[in-house]
Amino acid sequence: MIGFIWSLIVGGILGAIAGMIVGKDVPGGIIGNIIVGFIGSWIGTSLLGGWGWEVGGFYVFPALIGAIVLIFIFSLIVGRRR
Repeated sequence: MIGFIWSLIVGGILGAIAGMIVGKDVPGGIIGNIIVGFIGSWIGTSLLGGWGWEVGGFYVFPALIGAIVLIFIFSLIVGRRR
């Protein structure tokens, strides 16, 4: 149970950092940051493999790169709809 809570915290932090780097707000606040952190981690680890620091089950660098890409793509899609 503690591992799951730790994963939520790390996912939220990674999502928030990615949002700050891209300069876009993630919709949904904390929950949105957690979701972006989890999906970004999956994308980054799938594309780049597992390397670097591992914190809470996430490889930090691939997860952060994946979250940045996810936020960037999401902002392009939402920007075109408006």
